[in-house]
Amino acid sequence: MRFWVEALQNRSSKKRVQLCFLNLMNALILAAGYATRLYPLTLNKAKPLLVVGGKPIIEWVVDNLQDVPDLETIYVVTNDKFAGDFQAWSEGYQDRHPRFKFKIVNDGSKSDDDKLGAIGDINFVATREDLSQSSLLIVAGDNLFTESLEGFVVCAKGSEATVGVYDVGDREAIKKYGNVLIDDDGIITHLEEKPRKPRGTLAAIALYYYSPAILSLLTTYLAAGNNPDQPGRFVQWLYTRKPVKTYQIKGKWLDIGSKETLENADAILRTIKT
Repeated sequence: MRFWVEALQNRSSKKRVQLCFLNLMNALILAAGYATRLYPLTLNKAKPLLVVGGKPIIEWVVDNLQDVPDLETIYVVTNDKFAGDFQAWSEGYQDRHPRFKFKIVNDGSKSDDDKLGAIGDINFVATREDLSQSSLLIVAGDNLFTESLEGFVVCAKGSEATVGVYDVGDREAIKKYGNVLIDDDGIITHLEEKPRKPRGTLAAIALYYYSPAILSLLTTYLAAGNNPDQPGRFVQWLYTRKPVKTYQIKGKWLDIGSKETLENADAILRTIKT
């Protein structure tokens, strides 16, 4: 009887360990672009390392992961030109925030001409780092949020795929982004990247939660010759094949795509206490 009870306890313990493992999640920050539109500011410094509101853009991203549960490793994918800079930044940040574990991944590209593209980089990291067993939170390194990303992750967990959305409130502004329509359950029913004739002002932004099943589809997408850049292109392909959930971002979302938006973000974030 004692042996049988111990066996059940061992089996239960193993099951708890397995469930804990399944709940773990990694994060990936996309930082391998060359931001040529911001030259000369980004000629010798990666855009996510530019200081906005008193600290590097990437720190605003990572600070908003503080309250995210079950976060195992934060991967930062970058290029050969800036890999050393991100390594130095991550070591300094980790000294101040020991709970975070970082890994900088160099995609090997040396210029804008040979870059892998955002979708190519996601697949590169997922394959090279063998991330197929756990879910992945993906954030563009130039996306700024004024609120924690905890709510997004809590909403996303249990789904196969979830995308952050934000109402830009302007039909001209939405032409630069992915215009999304959703049903009453928040599932994407239509998505068009950079529409000439928008059908609303809700934008799909570069904030994603993908389960292992969705990550496995990246190779299928790329093998078919689809666009390896602009991560929203993968969502545009995906929503016709799988239900893609959405979560509307609270607070402000600031996309750094030009010197003007950089200056605007700096002015806004300097008013926020960190």
